[in-house]
Amino acid sequence: MNILLWQTWAFALILSSFMASAATVEHTFLVENKTIKRLCNEQVIVTVNGLYPGPKLEVRDGDSVIVHVINNSPYNITIHWHGVFQLYSAWSDGPEYITQCSIRPENKFTYKFNVTQQEGTLWWHAHASVVRATVHGAIIIQPRSGRFPFPKPYKEVPIILGDWYDGNVEEIIQKELETGDKIASDAFTINGFPGDLFNCSKNQMYKLKVKQGKTYLFRMVNAALANNLFFKIADHKFTVVAMDAAYTEPYTTDIIVIAAGQSADILFTADQPKGSYYMAASPYVVGEPVGLFDNSTTRAVVFYEGYKKLKTKHIVPLMPALPLHNNTPIAHKFFSNITGLVGGPNWVPVPLEVDEHMYITINMGLVPCPVNAKCTGPLGQKFASSMNNESFLLPVGKGYSIMEAYFYNVSGIYTTDFPDNPPKFFDFVNPKIFLDPNVTFTPKSTKVKQFKYNSTVEIVFQNTAILNAQSHPMHLHGMNFHVLAQDFGIFNPTTDKLKYNLVNPSIRNTVAVPVGGWAAIRFRTNNPGVWFLHCHVDDHNLWGLVTAFIVENGPTPSTSLGPPPADLPKC
Repeated sequence: MNILLWQTWAFALILSSFMASAATVEHTFLVENKTIKRLCNEQVIVTVNGLYPGPKLEVRDGDSVIVHVINNSPYNITIHWHGVFQLYSAWSDGPEYITQCSIRPENKFTYKFNVTQQEGTLWWHAHASVVRATVHGAIIIQPRSGRFPFPKPYKEVPIILGDWYDGNVEEIIQKELETGDKIASDAFTINGFPGDLFNCSKNQMYKLKVKQGKTYLFRMVNAALANNLFFKIADHKFTVVAMDAAYTEPYTTDIIVIAAGQSADILFTADQPKGSYYMAASPYVVGEPVGLFDNSTTRAVVFYEGYKKLKTKHIVPLMPALPLHNNTPIAHKFFSNITGLVGGPNWVPVPLEVDEHMYITINMGLVPCPVNAKCTGPLGQKFASSMNNESFLLPVGKGYSIMEAYFYNVSGIYTTDFPDNPPKFFDFVNPKIFLDPNVTFTPKSTKVKQFKYNSTVEIVFQNTAILNAQSHPMHLHGMNFHVLAQDFGIFNPTTDKLKYNLVNPSIRNTVAVPVGGWAAIRFRTNNPGVWFLHCHVDDHNLWGLVTAFIVENGPTPSTSLGPPPADLPKC
């Protein structure tokens, strides 16, 4: 963007921001069961307002949001506003037992927060057990000025990628937790539909009509419980303009790789001959045998306005060539080529002075099978997962969430000794450590890390090959971070810090740590509260690949967390 264009855009932004006043956006989310048909079967699922995916929440930067959640489902529920900063409103962040106790059946809770200095696509989802499989939807944050740092698209189109379980997902996951089984989904979905590659599903396919020559802004979310996904449209290209509601330098590609939990803003131009084209998504998975993950493909149809099928011949839409499920070079090229839009709206420079350094190993592992139980995991044990060999245990049944215990100074709920480094250093990415009993078994604990307000923290996430290396999408609540670098092998502080991008790194809330590699992030703890850090692959999350960061209050009342709302659910 040349300097004159930038100055004109910036002036228009400032002028528009004065002309537009913030609004209060209020919704009611009625959480209840609904019967829908997918893959030949009628299935009872949990929905919000009867919709799957759930309702779109559209706001402008600066708006206040009020959402009344009424739980008429049979399950405990909370709602997390994924990627929303929740500045000084941590009580509304939503993760169960971290910032609040659950909204029990036949109860309600009102979430209140402001959207501050954010534009782009985020999403909301349930954050109790695995109800988010069907309880999720897009959050679209429009610029207050009405202007984007790219040409205005003709239309905006939400594209929510998900997965479908042919059964009660709560019961399926409960079995997995009890026995150690690894359960795969039965289909992936695009806007709630599996597409025509599945039985009884030929008429259950999302269809998008486009006008030739027009550019569309795809508001994309990967809401799948357990998989990173490849996404393509036959014979078309995309331009990435934002990831996780942070603007990027425009990046042109014919394939999108979107990790579980990530969101993206993608420009798509209908610039091909009039016809019909499949959009399709398939998993990016490494480190698991095919039987333990869903290796299917979901697809939808993009068709051009004015296109007519020949009456004498059935014309099948063009199908894109998707990569093999374990194509790490394609995934790494995409993730490592996204850079931040320096000087764009809400751009934050990289903090150069670091107060806290953490080196966190990400491990798949085991815990002993309970006495008299039959477990079907490796060696007859149960799966576990951990960071720095600490497998997190939620404080279930202790009467308080972690944030309530912190706020009221209640002991016995958690400890603040989450380690800055792994207890043992070894050849982390060597495949020979698979099932090494010296490093495979992990203790359970509720350890968190506490930071001073406005500290700068650098974390290197180090993937390991225990029980096979996998890609882990690590999500931090409450704060965005800069992704300084990511690569393969064991992080070497002497040589790998030379790879850091301190000029225009991407800004994210979720980073896909490479298979058998590492990712370095940096952020400022400028938001008091308790913030969940976890893998967004839900079984890894449930097995313990999580911790929490406590950010202390700042020096003034305006930089401190206030008391909980009166209607905060009780344990």
